[in-house]
Amino acid sequence: MTAHRTAPAPLPAEELAALTGRLHQDGVIGLPQAFTREWVRRLDEDIATAFADARGREGGAVGRGPNRYYVEIHPEQVRGFVDLVSHPWITAVAEAVLGAEYRIVEVGFDVPLAGAVDQPWHRDFPMPEETSRHRRLNSLAVNVTAVDTEPDMGPFEIAPGTHWDDGAGFEHGMFPPREAYRRYHDLAVRKFPRMGDISIRSALTVHRGTANHSAKSRPVLVLGLDGPGADNGARHDTAVTREFWAALPEAVRAHLDCPIVDTLRPITQKHTIEGLVMGASD
Repeated sequence: MTAHRTAPAPLPAEELAALTGRLHQDGVIGLPQAFTREWVRRLDEDIATAFADARGREGGAVGRGPNRYYVEIHPEQVRGFVDLVSHPWITAVAEAVLGAEYRIVEVGFDVPLAGAVDQPWHRDFPMPEETSRHRRLNSLAVNVTAVDTEPDMGPFEIAPGTHWDDGAGFEHGMFPPREAYRRYHDLAVRKFPRMGDISIRSALTVHRGTANHSAKSRPVLVLGLDGPGADNGARHDTAVTREFWAALPEAVRAHLDCPIVDTLRPITQKHTIEGLVMGASD
């Protein structure tokens, strides 16, 4: 585990209110320079190690389209895990949107390799009743880019405000019909984060990865957070060892919702509907 060389300053109350208001309105916010480039270089190394391991065993990585993979990992595979989940900007937004009892339920990463193609527009899971009926968000996804994103690297594309779209006509509650694509294309914003930048979004906001025309990969860490009543943890197999758990600050243990085990087992990725629709990687 590592620590911030310089602890980031907490968000002022008025800035936090503005950020959560924009998150409610757009479904996504960006927070530049949350981490140092040195910290992100270590993250990139950890992702590369985990990705090589995952691709070397059956079920270690799941396709999210040609030349595009998702891998779920255990928290202790990221040396900066404590830095990430205790970052005051992330914890402040999580508490403001999800409540003080939010839970950490997912640690993983996406890797679009050279040759990755445009994904279909999608949200990451069907809209829960709390959102459709009461217009409340009960989960968030934090994205941390491991590289400087350039225009030819297949940047992430998101359609602000679409987290409130009625998904009744979406295939599997996740994939809008193709006749709706023009609207998403017109709304879409491409994101070009640099090392150290993070975003926080509702995974219901319709989005896609775009085609990677470069010779480089674009790895992105994903941290999944649930509020009370959300059940996204059931989709994930995160665990920690007893030694790792004992070394965690109490403020982190209070939010980490996963089994505590003697020995970690490599995670076999779930072959989800999302993977089936987007197609396997080569």
